[in-house]
Amino acid sequence: MAQIFISLGSNIDKEKNLLSGLQTLIKYFPTYQHSTVFESEAVGFAGNNFYNSVFAAQTEMSLEAVCRLLKVIEYDHGRRCNEKKFSPRSLDLDILFYDHIICSSPAQLPRDEITKNAFVLQPLAELAADFIHPIENKSIRQLWQEYHNPTQKLWKVEFPKL
Repeated sequence: MAQIFISLGSNIDKEKNLLSGLQTLIKYFPTYQHSTVFESEAVGFAGNNFYNSVFAAQTEMSLEAVCRLLKVIEYDHGRRCNEKKFSPRSLDLDILFYDHIICSSPAQLPRDEITKNAFVLQPLAELAADFIHPIENKSIRQLWQEYHNPTQKLWKVEFPKL
């Protein structure tokens, strides 16, 4: 079984899309953990605030199969393959870790945003404080404690528990 961590984000009909995306992930990964949902300003472009969280599970699916599944779920929630990198999102699902694999294909692992964005690192630290980042060789807790970017602010959001 592989340990996976997936970030969820949305800034288009964000509560509805994040909840629906989460419910869909649970169908495939029924034994899971889900972080607090945070609201943050858009990073890299002017746009509506985002809801973000992290989902953790174990799976027997291959990395390639998980990546394909995440794309299907995004497309089922209105995402299109030609969208710009920094643009509004109905649902954005990114695999952050698949065990301790380091690779660039079929996804960049570990995901670069982990160490750059509070909206990924803080919810990840809730679920995986002792997980060791295979490139940084530090725990997620330590990365969060060392993180400093005062321009990225997060607010906890009341969100339905599943």
